[in-house]
Amino acid sequence: MVKYFCGAGSLKATWDQVCVAFWQRYPNPYSNHVLTEDIIFREVTPSNCLLSRRLLTKTSRAPRWMERYLPKHMASSAYIIEDSIVDPQKRTLTTFSWNISHARLMAVEERCEYRLNPENSSLTEIKREAWISSKIYGLSRAIQEFGLARFKTSITKTMKGFEFVLARMQGEIPSRTLAETATERARETALAAKEKAKGLASHGQKKQYV
Repeated sequence: MVKYFCGAGSLKATWDQVCVAFWQRYPNPYSNHVLTEDIIFREVTPSNCLLSRRLLTKTSRAPRWMERYLPKHMASSAYIIEDSIVDPQKRTLTTFSWNISHARLMAVEERCEYRLNPENSSLTEIKREAWISSKIYGLSRAIQEFGLARFKTSITKTMKGFEFVLARMQGEIPSRTLAETATERARETALAAKEKAKGLASHGQKKQYV
């Protein structure tokens, strides 16, 4: 049995901009889990399509109950193969990716297609599909559920990272990043105020007992 996911989205950028941003995705503030990226091969077909294969190394912290099934050196990292096809005539960018490490425990295969919006050339449509499977008898369902939940979370980070790179290409700072920075600063200020209040309260109590 395989868990299947299908979703759609869009990026506020032209297809050409998205293609350029695709090769500049890493690093970005939302991709700290991506450690390395290496191009294994690249070629242009007679029909002028660009074919590429990359090897990505990512951190992939497994839950404690799953770590017992993994070698210690593999429990916190994963190797991913990513194939991509850029078709300038059809104006499509299609990617296929799958993990080659601990695939018996959990295999995640993903297919994405970036296509020009036929009604608005300033938008790029994304169709994303994923297949999650496990060959661990008795635990495959739980592992697949875990994999699906993690995959959905990773989509959010992927989209934020893409938006960040696109904004950086255009010489802008993403508004979401500014908002998140402001929120973080507000939390730090609130925490500092809380600690100061604790100090004042403690000082006040000491005075009462003097």
